[in-house]
Amino acid sequence: MIAFVRGRLTAKSADRVVVETAGGVGYELTVPLGVMERLPPPGAGTEITLATELVVREDGWSLYGFLDESERRFFQRLTSVSGVGPKIAVAVMSALGVERGARAVREKNIALLSSVNGIGKKTAERLALELGDKVDEFVDGGGGGATAAAPPLARGAEAALKALERLGYSTAEADRAVREALSGNGGGGGGLERETEALVRRALQVLTTT
Repeated sequence: MIAFVRGRLTAKSADRVVVETAGGVGYELTVPLGVMERLPPPGAGTEITLATELVVREDGWSLYGFLDESERRFFQRLTSVSGVGPKIAVAVMSALGVERGARAVREKNIALLSSVNGIGKKTAERLALELGDKVDEFVDGGGGGATAAAPPLARGAEAALKALERLGYSTAEADRAVREALSGNGGGGGGLERETEALVRRALQVLTTT
C-alpha cells in the first residue's frame, strides 16, 4: 500500500495533481476540491506531503490524495458503503467538505446529500443508513474532527460553490468552474471573504467563456 507521497507539486488540472518525488518519480493523484484549494502553485518548489489511498480495480489503479489522515478516513468511510465508489466519495468531499458532509450523513439530510453531483436519493439514503452512527469523529465537537485540522481558507472553495449555486448554476457546473479557477493557483492572502470573492470571479469567467 502507498501510505503517502512526498515531493514537489509539478502540475494541477481539474481534479488531478502530479507530485514528483526526490527520486524523480511522478505520481498522479485525484484530490477533492478542498485539497486542491490548499495546495501551492505548481512549480513553486514547495515540498508537500499527501496521505494517499490506492484503489485497485480491474480496469486500472487510481491514487487519491488528502492533506491529512482525517480526510483519508472519511474517504474510506464513504467508499465502504455499497454502491459508493471513489468518484462519488470525492464528489461528496468536494461539494460539502468533510465536516458538512459528515453532518449531512449523521443528520440524514437526504436533500443535501442528493444535491451532490452523481448521488441520487437511493444512494443518499444508503449513506445515511449505513454511516449515520459512524461519522461523529468528523463533526466539530465529535472528538478529533477534520475542522481542527483544516485552516479557515479551506472553506473558500465550498463558499464559492454555494455562491455559484445561488446564482443559478448547477452543482456540477459550479464544481467544474471552481476546479478550473483553482487550477494553477495556490490560493492567496487577505482572508476568507476576499479569497472567496476572487475565486467566484475567476469561476464566473470560466463559466462565461466555455
